[in-house]
This record gives sequence, C-alpha cells and structure tokens, in this order.
Amino acid sequence: MPVYTVHQPPLRRHETESDPARIAFVRDGFSFWAFLLGPLWMLWHRLWLVLLGYCVLAAAIHFGLLKIAASPGVGGAVWLLMAILVGLEASSLRRWTLRRRGWTDTGVVVADDLNMAERRFYDAWTTGADTLAPEPPSTPPARRASAPASRDVIGLFPQPGGRP
Repeated sequence: MPVYTVHQPPLRRHETESDPARIAFVRDGFSFWAFLLGPLWMLWHRLWLVLLGYCVLAAAIHFGLLKIAASPGVGGAVWLLMAILVGLEASSLRRWTLRRRGWTDTGVVVADDLNMAERRFYDAWTTGADTLAPEPPSTPPARRASAPASRDVIGLFPQPGGRP
C-alpha cells in the first residue's frame, strides 16, 4: 500500500492557522514521471535547486564521458542509471525542498490512493487524533503453553539457573 508524507506550509502574514487546502501530500516510492522526464518534472514541482544540481551533474557527466571517449552504449547506460536514480529519489527531493522552504512534516498516512490518504488525514486531524497509525488490539494475545524448563542448553541460550 502506498505511503504518503504530509507537509504543512508555513503561516502567511495574515494567517493564524494553516489553510488545509495548502497541505501537501508526497507519495513515497518510485516516480515514473520523474524517471521519464526528470528536468520537466523538477520544473513542474518547482524544485529549482534540485534542477540546478541536476544540470551541473549532467554537464559534468557529459564532459566526463566525452573526456574518456565512452561509447554510445556506455553513455546510454549512464543516462539510464541517472534517470532511475532521479525516479527513485523523487519523493525525497520533494520533501527536502519543502523542508527547506519552511514546511513542517505533519505525519504519515498509509492509503490506497491520494484521495483516501487525504480523507484519512483530515478525519484524524479534525478529531484531534495524535497518530494516524492503526490502533493496537485492545486485548493482549494469548500466551502459548511452554514446555517445562530443563537444565539442557538449546542453541546458545541456556536456561536461567543453568551452568555456564
């Protein structure tokens, strides 16, 4: 099941409470669009420093590949690996940018899709629940009957009162 992190924006000058419509939900996991169209995905999400770092790294890799006269196959493999890395780290890059802009991490929601994640978060937020995790069972699990203790050692863990 997908995991979403919830981020609350900093208060604006005229606000006393954060606007619920501005809360951001970031899905954890691989991002197909960041993998396929990395720089455009960064522009779409306004990740300016991430895009700048990507361009610097891409230029360094490009000139490095030219310097060592790498074959087109090696160059393609390097760019594929870089695209996979961007796809894998896309959600972390968004969370880093939000944190840098002053947003606070409000919680984590596990849900099937974004709509369900929003519903679960806002239901817990309006009721004032401290956590969004499922509650533990109310009754403790039944204990299994154990065999009578003996003086024999099983494995590396001797019974209490046994010889070392």
